[in-house]
Amino acid sequence: MYKLLIADDEFEIRNGLSSYFPWEEIGFEIAGIVENGYEALSFINTHHVDVLLTDIRMSELSGIEVAKQLDEQKSPIHVVFLSGYKDFDYAQQAIQYGVKNYITKPTKYSELVTVFTKIKDQLDEKYVTIKTDFNYDKVIETILTYVYEHYQQASLEGASQLVHLNPVYISKYFKEKTGRNFSDFVVEVKMEKAAIFLKNPDFKIYEISELTGYSNAKNFTRTFRKYYGKTPREYRNEECGLHID
Repeated sequence: MYKLLIADDEFEIRNGLSSYFPWEEIGFEIAGIVENGYEALSFINTHHVDVLLTDIRMSELSGIEVAKQLDEQKSPIHVVFLSGYKDFDYAQQAIQYGVKNYITKPTKYSELVTVFTKIKDQLDEKYVTIKTDFNYDKVIETILTYVYEHYQQASLEGASQLVHLNPVYISKYFKEKTGRNFSDFVVEVKMEKAAIFLKNPDFKIYEISELTGYSNAKNFTRTFRKYYGKTPREYRNEECGLHID
């Protein structure tokens, strides 16, 4: 089952989409339901999501802004917009962020089936391609999912316990199959999550340090600067136009 996140600031629509459509019949499972763009990004930071179905206009952070941030992070998540006919021209702006699917309000059963069946086919094809190109197997798949979902405390020991193999062997195997060191991959995931958090003005930098698994803010800053070439404060000010901390 592919994981679906629904974001809409209208309760009736959230409830209707999550409760009255047979998602499992076409290969999807509701991973979460949120009310706005900030909650969507926060959920994505801590859960695996394959597809985001989001209202294009929300009171806090629009669907377009969410799509933009995911695109900047090179996220593989498919974004589907819920939009009224009057919003179609507005929705077209998101083509530059990789959004290709739109569902009009009020939603029609047949339209949902058509759009999500197509997306499932694309995800299936991508999954097969990844397995072919990178020779990922169940072990690597499990480790990648573990890191994405538990990046705050992800460790080689934790991964090895999960797949019941020796840590030294796992380290070599991961490098062989992915071309990357396990520790470098964990840092990469943490830093990409940190960059997303920095775009949310509600988070202080020391809070982002904790959210990404760094108990020492100085270590977090040092690692972030090494990865992005600038401190978290500089990244927030220069990339996001936010002057908060």
